[in-house]
Amino acid sequence: MTLESILEEIKKAEKIVILTHENPDGDAVGSSLAMYIALKEMGKNPDIIIPELPRVFNFLPETENIKKEGSKEPYDLAIALDCATLKMLNGWSKYFEDAKVKVTIDHHGTNTMYGDYNYVNPDAPACAQTLISIIQYFGVEIDKKIGTCLLTGIITDTGGFQYQSTTPETFEFAAELLQTGVNVSDIYKRVMNTKTKANFELRKRAIERMEFFEDGKISFTYITKQDEEEVGAEPGDHEGIVEEGRAIEGVEVSIFLRETAKGFKASLRSNEYVNVSDVCLLFGGGGHIHAAGCTIAQSLEQAKEKIINEVKAHIK
Repeated sequence: MTLESILEEIKKAEKIVILTHENPDGDAVGSSLAMYIALKEMGKNPDIIIPELPRVFNFLPETENIKKEGSKEPYDLAIALDCATLKMLNGWSKYFEDAKVKVTIDHHGTNTMYGDYNYVNPDAPACAQTLISIIQYFGVEIDKKIGTCLLTGIITDTGGFQYQSTTPETFEFAAELLQTGVNVSDIYKRVMNTKTKANFELRKRAIERMEFFEDGKISFTYITKQDEEEVGAEPGDHEGIVEEGRAIEGVEVSIFLRETAKGFKASLRSNEYVNVSDVCLLFGGGGHIHAAGCTIAQSLEQAKEKIINEVKAHIK
């Protein structure tokens, strides 16, 4: 049994590191912090590495213990959370690769099973939802601190319980977390309804540039590194922009490109029938049926043409 094996490896390990994907969202951060707190409760002293923490998540417990870099010596155990591929760990994948034992815990159907032990539940809308039963299996009580982290992950990855991936179990788990004293209205306000000034300015630019294709079934927009510099953007200030297109009547797929050092990071969202994960897999990315991403190491015009053409092939 995978969970039994993972628990045994945790018990044996002296040096443990917790990792998640680049450009972390609420599920990545919340899941990582929940695992960190759980391991501390088990008598361990893990490192948690998130090089760029979006400040919207600074309210979560134990964020002051997040590190930008890990140990130079190999870890006994590395745990990757909410990360479908080794590549998505980016520059800190070395901590995972060099570890004696490697574990992945995830909810992406596109997970490549790159660990020695892989616990993947593609039916869960968030990694945080998967973690609830795992932490309970470990014998750790889910208190208000852990509950706050987990509910942040669930709220983020379900779009506040409105995405199609939300299951009846999601509401049952949320109710269970509420019983720990978690302030759901505060979490919802912070992660869903509060925007930084820089995020607002980036949204304005993205909306002004928005184009439509296939009789309005595809929306497309982008932001550049220059845009981010001009508005003083910090990590995470681009979050939510892709949802602007999806919210428009008649749009089936929203495409948002963001310039990075490696090219353009594409975020795709669909409303009904297009599996955007299939599209992103063609570019080495992945995700879920209605939410996925990839990186295209080309110019804006080249990336735009390629991603739009692939999406067009899926439009009815």
